[in-house]
Amino acid sequence: MKPKKPDLHRDTLAVREAVARSHFGENSEALYLTSGYVQPSAEAAARRFAGDEEGFTYGRYGNPTVASFEQRLAALEGAEACISTASGMSAILMMCMGLLKSGDHVICSHSMFGSTIKLIGSDLAKFGVESTFVSQTDANAWKAAVRPNTRLLFAETPTNPLTDVCDIRALADIAHNAGALLCVDNCFATPALQRPMALGADIVMHSGTKYLDGQGRVMAGALCASESLVTKTFLPVLKSAGMTLAPFNAWVVLKGLETLDIRMQAQSDRALKLAQWLQAHPAVAKVHYPGLSSHPQHELAMAQQSNCGGAVLSFEVKASDADQARARAFHVLDSLQVLSLSTNLGDTKTLVAHPASTSHGRLTEDQRQAAGVVQGLIRVAVGLEHPSDIQADLDIGLSSL
Repeated sequence: MKPKKPDLHRDTLAVREAVARSHFGENSEALYLTSGYVQPSAEAAARRFAGDEEGFTYGRYGNPTVASFEQRLAALEGAEACISTASGMSAILMMCMGLLKSGDHVICSHSMFGSTIKLIGSDLAKFGVESTFVSQTDANAWKAAVRPNTRLLFAETPTNPLTDVCDIRALADIAHNAGALLCVDNCFATPALQRPMALGADIVMHSGTKYLDGQGRVMAGALCASESLVTKTFLPVLKSAGMTLAPFNAWVVLKGLETLDIRMQAQSDRALKLAQWLQAHPAVAKVHYPGLSSHPQHELAMAQQSNCGGAVLSFEVKASDADQARARAFHVLDSLQVLSLSTNLGDTKTLVAHPASTSHGRLTEDQRQAAGVVQGLIRVAVGLEHPSDIQADLDIGLSSL
């Protein structure tokens, strides 16, 4: 490892922070493909496996390329440390396995990502972890949900797919007053726009599959937190459960971080233009985008997200009932000729999806209604195509409803 330089700007850290170069002097960070490491001595091996000495021991426990990604993301988030995983959902699972036990209680938002709701609300319930889901935007509801056994508040802001924004600082205060921790899913905004730890969050969770990679190539996840949480709470889970990030995937996302800031700015600019155009379209009932002044949490979003709305929006087509809404949404999606019908997000290509039948398809109808994921809702993760081409492709279906 090399000494950190805290005086560097975030843009510089995004291209410079990594483990030290090898003796070969490579300028682009090296990709280390190895499952094991030769130890200098039996005594050194014993100390390293015991955690008494720094050094790589086994591919499931750590890798220099993976460490470079972790150092860089921690620097961007302003965190002491970072630990990476094979996917965003495995990062959430590692956090829950490290922090929670049977009888503990978690508070989340109704409008979180569908898989997160299922994992915490259903899967972990089988192991005795209790959960309460509340309104994303009502801090009083979060406070009222606190119990003596509450250990974690988990927020996603903006949410997927309705872009609801929560007050991170208010939730941090609620969590800390209850002796609990606050984790913030920062996938949509990324550290290019929002740094939750500066607002009081204890843990920042990422699906590196999204904007950190930025081109839809690999899967990755990460937790940014204190050195103590990473080494004493999360690392033991990683070593036992093996949700390890592959070195190649780490290298791809590491290089993706180098262009994160300029991509987020460019894609957010295009998203704002698209949201404004959709808001005026006669076939659109409602647009959800924090960059619009009509968004209920617009001012809060601008304060937390560097005065930027982000690159994801959603909109609802006009319809008389749920069946017609679903049919009309499908018509818009099936009319696309340029944009991609895909449930991922964060790509340079614009991706369009129907959340009610995909990302939130495994939820019950009551859960979908609580999350506001109606049948006429379409999510757009805006890429880097020309804004006019994005609009024209969506207009094929919208204008022919």
